[in-house]
Amino acid sequence: MEVVEGTPLGAEELEHIDAHWRAANYLSVGQIYLMGNPLLREPLQPEDVKPRLLGHWGTTPGLNLLYTHLSRIIAQRDQDMIYVTGPGHGGPGLVANVWLEGTYSEVYPNISQDEVGMARLFKQFSFPGGVPSHVAPETPGSIHEGGELGYSLSHAYGAALDNPDLVVACVIGDGEAETGPLAASWHSNKFLDPVGDGAVLPILHLNGYKIANPTVLARISEDELSALLTGYGYKPYLVAGDDPQIVHQQLAATLDVIFDEIAEIQRLAREEGVTERPHWPMIVLRTPKGWTGPKEVDGLPVEGTWRAHQVPLSTARGDAIHLAALEEWMRSYRPDELFDADGVPTPQVVDWLPKGDLRMGANPHANGGRFPRDLELPDFRNYAVKVPVPGGSTAEPTRVLGGWLRDVMVANEEYRNFRIVGPDETESNRLGAVLEATDKVWRADIDPVDQHLGLRGRVMEILSEHTCQGWLEGYLLTGRHGLFSCYEAFTHIVDSMVNQHAKWLAVTRELSWRKPIPSLNYLLTSHVWRQDHNGFSHQDPGFVDHVMNKKPEVVRVYLPPDANTLLSVADHCLRSRDYINVVVSGKQPGPSWLDMEAAVLHCTRGLGIWDWASNDDGDPDVVLAAAGDIPTIEVLAATMLLRQYLPDLKVRVVNVVDLMRLQPTEEHPHGMPNAEFDAVFTTDRPVIFAYHGYPMLIHRLTYRRTGHPHWHVRGYKEEGTTTTPFDMLVMNDMDRYHLVIDVIDRVPGLARKAATVRQEMLDIRARHREYTRRTGEDLPEVANWVWQPIVSA
Repeated sequence: MEVVEGTPLGAEELEHIDAHWRAANYLSVGQIYLMGNPLLREPLQPEDVKPRLLGHWGTTPGLNLLYTHLSRIIAQRDQDMIYVTGPGHGGPGLVANVWLEGTYSEVYPNISQDEVGMARLFKQFSFPGGVPSHVAPETPGSIHEGGELGYSLSHAYGAALDNPDLVVACVIGDGEAETGPLAASWHSNKFLDPVGDGAVLPILHLNGYKIANPTVLARISEDELSALLTGYGYKPYLVAGDDPQIVHQQLAATLDVIFDEIAEIQRLAREEGVTERPHWPMIVLRTPKGWTGPKEVDGLPVEGTWRAHQVPLSTARGDAIHLAALEEWMRSYRPDELFDADGVPTPQVVDWLPKGDLRMGANPHANGGRFPRDLELPDFRNYAVKVPVPGGSTAEPTRVLGGWLRDVMVANEEYRNFRIVGPDETESNRLGAVLEATDKVWRADIDPVDQHLGLRGRVMEILSEHTCQGWLEGYLLTGRHGLFSCYEAFTHIVDSMVNQHAKWLAVTRELSWRKPIPSLNYLLTSHVWRQDHNGFSHQDPGFVDHVMNKKPEVVRVYLPPDANTLLSVADHCLRSRDYINVVVSGKQPGPSWLDMEAAVLHCTRGLGIWDWASNDDGDPDVVLAAAGDIPTIEVLAATMLLRQYLPDLKVRVVNVVDLMRLQPTEEHPHGMPNAEFDAVFTTDRPVIFAYHGYPMLIHRLTYRRTGHPHWHVRGYKEEGTTTTPFDMLVMNDMDRYHLVIDVIDRVPGLARKAATVRQEMLDIRARHREYTRRTGEDLPEVANWVWQPIVSA
């Protein structure tokens, strides 16, 4: 690792830098501890201290140090920069810094830059009715909460994509660096284009400890750490020490060199056409955990140990010794030099800081983008599959969608505000048409056998769902648009990341100063019912269940039954903002049920009766409902069997595209009023519901409906293996023959009358099993099935 020597800070500038850092540290400690006496006008009393001490001190002084020095770079170079902090526990530091630069008081006028505002700033932190202890959405300038570790670097790279003038400074905690998602995200530098993208400055902050243990990267040799980071493709610089004056000079000198290097990398690429992948600079910052805090507490070492992680003086309200130590600690920052008599930061603390949008707390990129722009979307109707009659044509839905997405790429090439991410599955998921318009971005070596790889591609693939998710989140949070295409079973890998993003969206909806951001769009394909070839490990439709647990105003789930409905849904999702949209669609050839006009109308309704498949004359004996492409086929096949065997039975067929329509209006904005729901599904007739995923979810969504006791749901029952497509359905009792049995068992008076039909359905299922085990194929009547329209008498 390189060490930069030099003393670039003159005496006055060094004084300003140190004063700002001390002020940020003072304000950080005050937020953790105090609810009164913010400027220590009087000796601290127990009632000045919060009854519950919550927060994290250990990482905070390092984050404050970096914010201070990066502000110097911004002010001197007019550098467009945002700050991503992986150690989200450093929340008090980020709040302190944006208060000092004035952004916080602009966003929250009641938290003014004076003694009254400081008192409110202190009291609100980790306090009922106040703000969280993390770098949360409420913190101006933030795009990354950091409550869960591992995603800071992928978020930073996502923010830098297609933002050529932006530098994203990303602090990675050494605890966070132990996570799998962070380890994979180091490779993001192989996807960064120095021509069209901005730059990311990773800063690995080694303060040595987690909550109760040392960190791995802090305990390996410097040579080994340097080899690791160099092997990742970075040029690491070391800044280390515990003497503030020395560290200030070394960090300032290092940042001067690094920002010159970044500028030169971009100049060579942009002006001289250099295409060789650069080794981007990064920093390893080694400072004590809890630096400038208490050296010892109760005779035990604190600064530089794991004991500094949270609240070093944990009983300051009830222990006189701890209270005195807290006052000594806070006075060590010399607050009388930092704030005037009214509590306003002094000129030496703030007059040299960046102004306006250059302040990291006020940077528009951290609030939905500097110049957010809606996507230019070609008319999806022009990509329609022709459907002369329901089921009269066949298409691969995602391949059809791929043609439209290709032209979305073309329409937005000038603005470079749309990307597709996925773990090596764009072509597998039949979206390969997009590669006619753009490459897959790739800045490592390219061999002659490789296809569709290029320096400025707009498709991003890496075999890490975490990294794909992080890239896309960073891209969306800074105002651009995208789509995450993934095998259904493995989208679970990002469950926790979805949690964090959903909570972010839920909070920002309540913040009037936060701009709406483009929605997080998932396309889940290669789904459970067509993973018969990969087997049990690839068969899991439960991501929808996970998403459905999030706040209803944030999540949407769509199960389009064919290609035209998929086009309509995709157009809607890419136009939306502040949602998590989950679209589940197969990629295998399947029947097309609705022409485009009918598809748009059906998707607008969210669910509806398919009159062309029903014979109920407005008064059904049974309702057959489906949500999902394969369940739709099985319901329609069961309907044909019922028409053949029980022609007098009145069957209503209902299809559900928008899963949220099943909920009451009071549960979800898309919910269906009870009167309308009861008219569609009835209140007293059996409803046999074939669902794409786990059956219990449908019961959960409909349990308040009047007719719910008459509902019977079929879906995935965690039965699977490597087998034929139809055998998957049989194993889970969602096949057409079992649906007919369900009807016979549940329509009053039908069981005795249709006993022979029921027996025949069981016999066909047995014959199917024998046939598949003997031939390896599905029964011909299943494999060759086509929908036959109802013929009027």
